[in-house]
Amino acid sequence: MKPQPTPAPPPADAPPATTPKSPPPGAPVVAGGDRPSDEELLAARLVPLRHPGQWASAAVLLVLLAMLVNTLLTNKRFEWGTVGDYFLRSSVLHGLALTLWLTGAVMATGYLLGIGIAAMRLSGNRVLRLLSFGYVWLIRSVPPLVQLLFWYELASLYPTLTLGVPFGPHFASFRTAHLFSGVLAAYVALSLDVAAFSAEIVRGGILAVDRGQTEAAQALGLGRGRIFRRIVLPQAMPAIIPASGNLLIGMLKATSIVSVIAVQDLLYSTELIYQQNFRVVPLLIVATLWYIALTTLLSIGQFFIERYYARGSSRGAPPGGRQHRGLLAVARENLPLLGPVWSGRHQAGLS
Repeated sequence: MKPQPTPAPPPADAPPATTPKSPPPGAPVVAGGDRPSDEELLAARLVPLRHPGQWASAAVLLVLLAMLVNTLLTNKRFEWGTVGDYFLRSSVLHGLALTLWLTGAVMATGYLLGIGIAAMRLSGNRVLRLLSFGYVWLIRSVPPLVQLLFWYELASLYPTLTLGVPFGPHFASFRTAHLFSGVLAAYVALSLDVAAFSAEIVRGGILAVDRGQTEAAQALGLGRGRIFRRIVLPQAMPAIIPASGNLLIGMLKATSIVSVIAVQDLLYSTELIYQQNFRVVPLLIVATLWYIALTTLLSIGQFFIERYYARGSSRGAPPGGRQHRGLLAVARENLPLLGPVWSGRHQAGLS
């Protein structure tokens, strides 16, 4: 065999041979085959995504909103002058006070009962668990209006109520026709309804806390009461507060059903007025504006309470600090139409 010729070494001034590397996936390709440097990539301006469909739908909604405002201001049949005359009328304010009192009393009593029922649902006693489950199942199955009418007509089922030894002698008796007025029937019926729903809210919040938290506290020798107050309850509140706020706002509006049993709440007070002057729409607008004002105040209070209990878990907070977001910023981020656009601009501005 003939020996193979040895290749000549490259000249001393020749550049070292390099193997061409393929560009990484996703790298921009420029003319001439040159790739941008890392500094150029880092200095590139971020372009937010375009959402033409969202802008179009936002424009349509704004046009509809302008049409609604226009018809509210130009249609004389709304009789805004009459609305202003009766908005602060004494009878309307009396009904408003009764609505507020009934809402507060029902929520306070219902939540006290609901906490006890939730404790029964979480207990190790099967009888207590079965009874509490049966109560929640029954109350949630019956509409509040039916419960209200049942308690209002309790006198037809039990003319008298007695106190004494079970299955034994009686010490006192009361006539239910004089005992259960419309206000008391509304208070009892709505309180029992709130108790069933609040029990599930409290139970769900407690179950959302990891069991390991309680076990670790027990290993440190803490008592059950202190564990619940200092460890379980603070972690359960972020899950309890939103649902409780919704229940409170729903109960504020649900008190209007007491008008069917002639309880003079906010709605029934306006009904009494328009039954005399036949100004139905303006008086209904008066009640609507009061409900909107009260619901707005409760929503603002719920927002600040939620932010207080979620202060240790703020998403997107800078390291070593806490990020406080205002109500407008939170509403802007959660708008279904314009939120992504504003979010993209915000990220581009930060870059």
